[in-house]
Amino acid sequence: MYFGEKIKLRAYKESDIEDSYVLFNNYDIMSMLMRDSIFPNSLDRQREFVEFAMNSKGPVFHFAVELVETGDYIGGCGVNDFNSTSQTATIGIWLAEEYQGKGLGADTLRTLCRFIFDEMNAQKIKLTFFDYNEKGRKVYEKIGFKKEGTLRKEVYTKGKLHDIHIMGMFRDEFKK
Repeated sequence: MYFGEKIKLRAYKESDIEDSYVLFNNYDIMSMLMRDSIFPNSLDRQREFVEFAMNSKGPVFHFAVELVETGDYIGGCGVNDFNSTSQTATIGIWLAEEYQGKGLGADTLRTLCRFIFDEMNAQKIKLTFFDYNEKGRKVYEKIGFKKEGTLRKEVYTKGKLHDIHIMGMFRDEFKK
């Protein structure tokens, strides 16, 4: 387990299947993460993801995000790709809607980045986000991520084409 100020990153467990299914099956959450058409997630598909996460041996890792105070499962984050030659990790993060806007996203992101830099010896962390994710952009910049590029009109969702922005952060840019 890896602890932030208010959250901890821990391995997924079987009891997370239903909680993650309920929290993730939210249009606003899915529209921030999915590049293809947004369809409701089935319980079987969520079970497959949690089982994959439980059995992952790396370098791809998925963590459950849990509130330290209550033990509640509130979202997920992880290393979606790791290039061992360039020591570069690509990450993703999501929190349930009711836990957004409380500093928990920044706490989760800092904790994940600290794990990647300190335990995986990465030199750079990358992420992508959609142009309509302004809250996410602010958190990413607060942690130290810098915009590296834009994939223009890359994904069709919410009735129109949207840009995907690419951000990166080197170890010495990380604002712990």
